[in-house]
Amino acid sequence: MMLTKLARKILESVTPYIPGKPIEEVQRELGLPTVIKLASNENPLGPSPKAVEAIRNALPSLHRYPDGSSFYLVRKLAAHLGVAPEQLIIGNGSDEIITLAVRAFVEPGEEIVIAHPTFLIYKIAGQLAEARVRTVPLKDFRYDLAAMRKAVTPKTKMVFIANPDNPTGSYVTKAEVEAFLESLSPEVIVFFDEAYAELADVPDYPDTRPLLGKRPVIIARTFSKAYGLAGLRVGYGMAPKELVEAMNRVREPFNVNSLAQVAAAAALEDTQHLEATRRLLREEKKKLNGALKEMGFSCVPSATNFILFHAGPKAGELAQALLKKGIIVRHLQAWDLPEFLRVTVGLAVENDAFIQNLKQLRRESS
Repeated sequence: MMLTKLARKILESVTPYIPGKPIEEVQRELGLPTVIKLASNENPLGPSPKAVEAIRNALPSLHRYPDGSSFYLVRKLAAHLGVAPEQLIIGNGSDEIITLAVRAFVEPGEEIVIAHPTFLIYKIAGQLAEARVRTVPLKDFRYDLAAMRKAVTPKTKMVFIANPDNPTGSYVTKAEVEAFLESLSPEVIVFFDEAYAELADVPDYPDTRPLLGKRPVIIARTFSKAYGLAGLRVGYGMAPKELVEAMNRVREPFNVNSLAQVAAAAALEDTQHLEATRRLLREEKKKLNGALKEMGFSCVPSATNFILFHAGPKAGELAQALLKKGIIVRHLQAWDLPEFLRVTVGLAVENDAFIQNLKQLRRESS
């Protein structure tokens, strides 16, 4: 009770983000020797061997603080992306770029505009900033940018666009982005969350980098997905120099550890690992989509490394039944999609196990 009285009142309205269960926890709870995790959109190939080697070489220096400016990683990223080093900020995952942006730019009482459902951290960050969070429903599981444009008011400070989106896997096109930005006030910051950009194998996916010199935008990306470094928590943001300077004023010192910095820099060099990741995704996502549709499930078209599918009123029970068989998928209750499950594209053997167990559960329930 004392803790409740001491906490900020706004916390009463904030629903914490609950991450997917780790493999070790499921093994402990259910006594299973083998568990397959297809719930958190991780890279099933693991990290690049070059990243692992870089980590190994950096281990003797762990008694030193990391480079607070991520100097070498920033310059390697700048060359890779074709942007200026002054337009980059490194974060503890792309999640931190979101929270830094809200902390730096959104005043209490101002508005942010988000879709619903979408990545949960946007709403949480807005609530903690005591901003008004205006939500716009998805249309056919896609961002309705026209409706979001209409939701912008003189009090709007920031609009979040997840592209591709999590949890749906859908994306917005170059033409849709251009139409959205037309006549948008320069006082509104547009935040493009592109955590899955490297995996978006679609022809009309927009390149937002040219916007850096035209208007206030923030583009967040991560090394957690395509590069397989989720456990190290390293991401980055691209933005005009003035916006980066503001975010750096609210960034904690040493926010990205030294192992994450060297691993990310090395991962950028390993184009073979990235291509292998993309190739696996293309092949296995096609197989998963086909199997799910064959079983009668409706799948949302995905430009990412996961598939959202309609599992019916007993979706939560199905997720629990799969869990008991050692397969972790994500039930979308927290996103107000209680009849949906999200499955990450894993290795061929993992996807086969998921399909076989799902088929068995379907037979048992029929």
